[in-house]
Amino acid sequence: MARHIRKGDTVIIRSGDLKGQTGVIMRVDTKNSRVFIKGVNLVTKHMRPTRVNPQGAVVTREAPLHMSKVSPVVDGKPCRVRFKINSDGSKVRVATRGKKELKELGAVSGAR
Repeated sequence: MARHIRKGDTVIIRSGDLKGQTGVIMRVDTKNSRVFIKGVNLVTKHMRPTRVNPQGAVVTREAPLHMSKVSPVVDGKPCRVRFKINSDGSKVRVATRGKKELKELGAVSGAR
C-alpha cells in the first residue's frame, strides 16, 4: 500500500491529545504503520545501568504515533494526498490543497 507520508515531511497531528502539534517525521515504521515525529509525543524512559553506561540514565525520546493520525502540511494547513503517475512512469505524491507536488527529500521517486 502506498504511504501518504515519508521521512522528512512536515506533518500536523489530526486527533488525540496532541492534536494540532506539528513536526518533521524522523522515521517511518511501515510494518506497524507508525511514525516518529521530532519533538512530539515525548516520553521519559529509565535506562538500566550497562557496561557502556554504568550510571544508567533517564532519557527523553519520541514515541511512535499511528500513521492515520497525521497529515502533511501545505501552506500551514493539513491536506490529503493523492498519487499521480507522470508520463515517464514515476509516481508522485500530490497535495489536494492547491495541487502542489510533495517533494521527495533526497530520494528518487519510485525507488525504495
